[in-house]
Amino acid sequence: MPRKPLPLPIYGLLACCFAISPPTLGGSEDPPLHNAQPHKLGAEARPVYSSLTVHEWGTFTSIAGSDGSAVEWSPLTGSTDLPSFVEHFRNAGFKRGLRGTVRMETPVIYLYDSREETVSVKVAFSKGVITEWYPRASRVEPAANIFDGTLYQQHPDGSIAWDSITLSPLVRAEFPLENRDNHYYAARMTSSRPLRVKTPAGEQQEKFLFYRGVSTFPVPISAKLTTAGKLLVENGSEEEIPHTILFERRGEKVGYRIGGAVQKEAILDAPELTGTIDELGRDLEGSLVAQGLYQDEAHAMVETWRGSWFEEGSRLLYILPPAFVDGVLPLTINPAPAQTVRVFVGRLEIVTPATESSVERAVVTHDSETLKIYGRFLEPILESMIQKESNPARIERFHQALNSYYSSEIAQNRRRD
Repeated sequence: MPRKPLPLPIYGLLACCFAISPPTLGGSEDPPLHNAQPHKLGAEARPVYSSLTVHEWGTFTSIAGSDGSAVEWSPLTGSTDLPSFVEHFRNAGFKRGLRGTVRMETPVIYLYDSREETVSVKVAFSKGVITEWYPRASRVEPAANIFDGTLYQQHPDGSIAWDSITLSPLVRAEFPLENRDNHYYAARMTSSRPLRVKTPAGEQQEKFLFYRGVSTFPVPISAKLTTAGKLLVENGSEEEIPHTILFERRGEKVGYRIGGAVQKEAILDAPELTGTIDELGRDLEGSLVAQGLYQDEAHAMVETWRGSWFEEGSRLLYILPPAFVDGVLPLTINPAPAQTVRVFVGRLEIVTPATESSVERAVVTHDSETLKIYGRFLEPILESMIQKESNPARIERFHQALNSYYSSEIAQNRRRD
């Protein structure tokens, strides 16, 4: 993909989710004991297993351009949403300058085993770099020669490895905790086995392996508005997209339309804003369980992203084909698990006329609070509005807003550094 020239202010940038109730942090103390079987929606039984079982969920976030395809953006701008004990690749200023098409958000790997065992885990990341993780990894690569916006240049695929992870049913877990309202902790609300990793600074414990990253791989789906105001969804992969949901929120009003599976293409009507977040949460949990997650894992995923998936704006949520996930995010575990389930949700932001009108009103009235709502998506939204505008005065106004956004990001970098 050719690298487009960056506006001058971005070089300065390169230089430098509702809150949820705190979960029970200790998790289950009496793990199940037989062959792994998924929960059915609403089932009371816990997952059971007799040997190593691995479940993983995560999100790939992108924003659609005028042609419906994912565009380049700076996905790591905005305030951090992670506890301070989470480890980072280089510094905050570096990460905030990374540009890509995909933000890989909070994959968590759950490990289940009825006996004490030591396992190793490695994840590679096509055309990307791993930016955050916990517990401490044995290796995060590439270790050097990645700087600012170079993901579009030739570089090795990113990867992360934990060489020695101990699972034990006899150890009482003691997980790090700060700022109980942080959505990071929702992922602990499962019956997965607590794990331990030895580090030079001492032992670290967690309920899962956590990592994030940024990449430039093309997402398998595109979505653009038709002249009739409908959303044309096109599947560019060879596999069926298992499930799609079109979501919209305007203030306190929300709506969603379930589009189901997409083989090649589908057209979705705009949702009526008569739904509720709780209804959508239940529908999403059901679709995640249908893909193989346990009920408590599906609930933990929805609670983790409740404040982000359901925020202001319009977006297409979809489940990625398993083969696509394995292709861009190869996972290697030793010893080999008896069962591996990976369920990833794609999030594609849609810049609708309602979003453009909201942003323009905020720009004209200097409504910084409304602009802040769109957060890290504000830059690509303004870029999209500039590309479609023909009025020089309006173009200048949008450019000024964009420059103000860049200046704010640079100032945040300096305060962090």
